[in-house]
Amino acid sequence: MDYSTMNKQLKSLIEDEKHFIPNMANASALLYESMEDLNWAGFYLMDNGELMLGPFQGKTACIRIKIGKGVCGTAVLKDTTMLVKDVHEFPGHIACDCASNSEIVVPLHKNGEIFGVLDIDSPTVGRFTEEDQKGLEEFARILEEHI
Repeated sequence: MDYSTMNKQLKSLIEDEKHFIPNMANASALLYESMEDLNWAGFYLMDNGELMLGPFQGKTACIRIKIGKGVCGTAVLKDTTMLVKDVHEFPGHIACDCASNSEIVVPLHKNGEIFGVLDIDSPTVGRFTEEDQKGLEEFARILEEHI
């Protein structure tokens, strides 16, 4: 995966738009089209103390996730990226799509507080690597400048 090119594409897509919804919509489409072996790529956004479904590409998804629940809620609680090689071994995993077997979740920030998360799922166990984590964390930092 060429994260350098994808991250440059993200910058080009969002540089002239200030509203986060179209930026996240294009970001999820870019991820879904650029990365192989995904079944979901998108965002959950903070809303009244829980995560609410935001722009995404893929199968239908859970609408709300409580903080501390599942991979997304745990990423918010710990304010850290969660790279889960096998979601079936993750305590409290929420199976929004039973075809998902691995997941990576990166927290997004605005004004020093968690704004939401970038969430990407794959049907393949062990799909995501530390290289993916580094590239997606940079992707998230670029996006944070436009939310």
